[in-house]
This record gives sequence, structure tokens and C-alpha cells, in this order.
Amino acid sequence: MKTFLLFLATAVAEIVGCYLPWLWLKQQGPAWLLLPAALSLALFVWLLTLHDAASGRVYAAYGGMYISVAIAWLWAVDGIRPNGWDVFGVLLALAGMAVIAFQPR
Repeated sequence: MKTFLLFLATAVAEIVGCYLPWLWLKQQGPAWLLLPAALSLALFVWLLTLHDAASGRVYAAYGGMYISVAIAWLWAVDGIRPNGWDVFGVLLALAGMAVIAFQPR
């Protein structure tokens, strides 16, 4: 559960860190959005260092959680309800993540 929550927090930090500059660039948001974006991306990098596995394995497994959070973001922030293909893709990504992250050591 700790690993899952750490991956979740990492994904949220990365998405927020990328979304705020997107708002600034594409939606003419205020420039001050770049400061919390930079802080969020710094948090993202720090959270990646808290994982116990080798960095390459962490990055590979993290991809599944990122996909999941991005689809949840699509629904919660963009207001677009995920379709069956989105859900199926998330399940595939999480299965791949589980194989990489929870292998016997």
C-alpha cells in the first residue's frame, strides 16, 4: 500500500507540474502559475527518490500509475468521462506496473 500511495503522489505532482505551465501557455493563464509548477515538479523528482527499487525499475513501474492518474485527471479536471478503451488501457498499464513493481526480490 505504501508503494501504491507513493506512486500516486508522484504522479499527481508530475501532472500538476505539467498542467500549470500548460494553463499559462495554452489558456493564457497568469505567469505566477510557473512557480507552483516548478515546486510541484521538484516534489515529483524528490518523491521518485523515495522508492526502494532501482531507478530504471521505478520509472518503468511508475508509468502505469501515471497513465491511471492522467485518465482520472481527464475526468476530474478536463470534464471528459473516460470510455471503455481508456479503462481497459488503465487496467493493462496497472497490470504491467504490478509485474514490475511487486516482483519477488
